[in-house]
Amino acid sequence: MRVVTISATYGTAGNQIGPAVAERLGVPFVDRAIPSAVAEELGCTIEEALAHDDRADHGLSRLFSGAMRLPTVTFGGVDMYVPGAMPLAPEEFVRRTERMLKDMARDQGGVFLGRGGAMVLAGHPGALHVRLDAPAGRRIRQVATMSEVGEREARRIVEDNDRARTAYVRHFYRADPADPCHYQLVLDSTTIPVATCAELIVLAAEALD
Repeated sequence: MRVVTISATYGTAGNQIGPAVAERLGVPFVDRAIPSAVAEELGCTIEEALAHDDRADHGLSRLFSGAMRLPTVTFGGVDMYVPGAMPLAPEEFVRRTERMLKDMARDQGGVFLGRGGAMVLAGHPGALHVRLDAPAGRRIRQVATMSEVGEREARRIVEDNDRARTAYVRHFYRADPADPCHYQLVLDSTTIPVATCAELIVLAAEALD
């Protein structure tokens, strides 16, 4: 069963490329089902789960966004005061998420978007780890065009999401998600068409058989 993880900066069409790859490989696309499944397992609400999910608009990563405005900040401990934080412990949510990713990869394969997949499944035999990235300027223009917002607002959205997703991986895995050493394939999906990116990922995944 094929396993592909995709780490995508905001504005690189990960939510389009991921499903296309999954369909071509005949495996599930694993993204939005994760917080719902974790919520059911933990007996919490979906809102609580989404508050700790790195792919959600107001996910756990947003709790770090203020501190991440200072590039030298590191998160050495796990206990921090966050006004209004949900009672569900972030570490518990992430631990359950990791277990689900590993179980799904083992039992059915899949294309996994975000959530530190390249780190969680680093030891999975035959897994392909992919990074979608591009210069911020091109991603900002792409978001502005697709979302029909001004460039200033698009820049805010891209920068906030970049900080949030980076904070998630740095905090829980002590790793830099932009480091190419974590991936076998790095693509710029703002210059390479989405369909071509999907095709390249499929070819790379099949080559690992």
